[in-house]
Amino acid sequence: MVRPYTPTGGRAEPTRRTLDVATLLIADPNKPLAGLDAHSHRLMQHCLPGVLSLAEVSADLQLPAAVTKFLVASLVDSGHLVSRSPVPAAQQTNRHLLERILDALHQL
Repeated sequence: MVRPYTPTGGRAEPTRRTLDVATLLIADPNKPLAGLDAHSHRLMQHCLPGVLSLAEVSADLQLPAAVTKFLVASLVDSGHLVSRSPVPAAQQTNRHLLERILDALHQL
């Protein structure tokens, strides 16, 4: 069992406050992993295949979300990760497509 403050090196506050569990993480495959601590190295290896949310990474690595946020903030600062806010639900629908579907249903 590892105490939550161990992976963060005893630091309590992440450098970024914009991260939440829905934040999408994209790893830079060109950044060297040499020199990263064990937890950050593991996190990067997990993110390299594709885009994952902070919640997915936290669950897969079995780390508390607060610890994962701290590690992610450090990796974003170093350029190893890029963080993106998820697309808001209101922007995910294509109104034109929905109108075409509705018109087609009315024609039935």
